[in-house]
Amino acid sequence: METLPDIRIRDAVPADATAIRDLLLEAYGQYETQFPEGRWAPYRDELIESVTREGPLARIVAESDGRIVGSILLFDSGDSAYGMPSLAIDTPVIRLLAVAREARGRGIAAALIEESARRSRELGALTMYLHTSDLMAAAIKLYERLGFERAVDKDMFNGVTHIKSYVLRLREAARR
Repeated sequence: METLPDIRIRDAVPADATAIRDLLLEAYGQYETQFPEGRWAPYRDELIESVTREGPLARIVAESDGRIVGSILLFDSGDSAYGMPSLAIDTPVIRLLAVAREARGRGIAAALIEESARRSRELGALTMYLHTSDLMAAAIKLYERLGFERAVDKDMFNGVTHIKSYVLRLREAARR
């Protein structure tokens, strides 16, 4: 497992569920007032449900001093990630990347994404996808810095928000 000086990247265990839920609510809660009216409560419920819902290939966490400071979900396809076979994404998808506010800027998000990419390459995947919105501008900058490119053909629209797709070409990312 990859480690930063004081960070351990590992698979989540059931005992991590409350810490992951709290982390997700903290990380995404900063956007609550920017969500379109009526959209935050369902999204908050989806965040809570994601902690125990069946479907991810892996729940990966970053731990520092025995505390969960980051998490990410890795799915095997767009169908398992979103219940949307129509997206025609048959390679891994990452979702719900979160890093505790006080732990940001330490490379934790990048380490979680790289661990997801490593696992995806081990599965033989050539690409890995994610979806986000313009609301999360700082995250988009990170994704682009890590080599993700827009994949407009895999964009979604949830009736209110344009959800943009990004793809990482894993063979190219491995050479960096």
